[in-house]
Amino acid sequence: MDDVIRGLWVAVATPLDPAGAVDHDALVKHCQWLLANQCDGLALFGTTGEGPSFGSSERLAAAEAVLQAGIPASRISLGTGCSAIPEAVALTRGALALGLMHVLIVPPFYFRDVTEQGIEDAFAAIIDGVGSEKLRATLYHIPQVSGIAIPAAVLGRLRARYGKLLAGVKDSTVTGDLANFKEFRAAAPDCGCVVGLEVDIWRSLQLGGTGSINGMSNVVPGLVRVMFNDPHAEVPMRKAANLLAGMSFPAAVKSALAARTGDAAWRAVRPPLRPVDAAIGARIAAALAELEPHAYA
Repeated sequence: MDDVIRGLWVAVATPLDPAGAVDHDALVKHCQWLLANQCDGLALFGTTGEGPSFGSSERLAAAEAVLQAGIPASRISLGTGCSAIPEAVALTRGALALGLMHVLIVPPFYFRDVTEQGIEDAFAAIIDGVGSEKLRATLYHIPQVSGIAIPAAVLGRLRARYGKLLAGVKDSTVTGDLANFKEFRAAAPDCGCVVGLEVDIWRSLQLGGTGSINGMSNVVPGLVRVMFNDPHAEVPMRKAANLLAGMSFPAAVKSALAARTGDAAWRAVRPPLRPVDAAIGARIAAALAELEPHAYA
């Protein structure tokens, strides 16, 4: 089992049943499709998976369903970040009890006027509270959503303090210059470092990155995979991403999945998000099909 997240991991979209609960059968089917279509791992309940909209018991039950379907624990990561540290500790412990090792932890995100030391204290309290050598935590840097940036110095100090328990960082900034990524690499060069922005994959690998956890793989996994080997693939990848721009990304992904699968239930999202119109989803899916016909055959 790898101590860090490597390769192409998907920020898995979360299907809902008519009552608004997680549809375990649809989730398992989608995860199996992703792994059969060039993806290396599954990140459940991240941003694309609407993670903060689901309670701890819901997240653990969904992860258990995926495990029971025969998907190895080594290929699954669970989003366990919460605003309350005790809840993050309990959820992370629950993930480890299921046999998982990889968790993705966003910093506590309610208070915005926090210090660098406060952010470090929060992550340290979670790792100490979990208290397990099995833990492989990836810190989740997505300040444009969470409101809290993770300073590179915090990553460096936590890596020095906890070693492999602090396995990596996901940089989901969208600046296009990999500035944060470079700072993370410099602060903790022996730490796993993945990107969220698909067009950054090839360049990040040249800088020592270990892969990507991204949302576009839900709909064009083959196109994302090409980004690992071909810098020229950035042009069609950017074209695909632009099709979903200007709207809620999780909702847009789900609308495209509804069109691809023929299952209208995929359009459902948890409030406060709202579904994307079915006609828009159909247009997105049709355009994506031109970029990756295999995924829409």
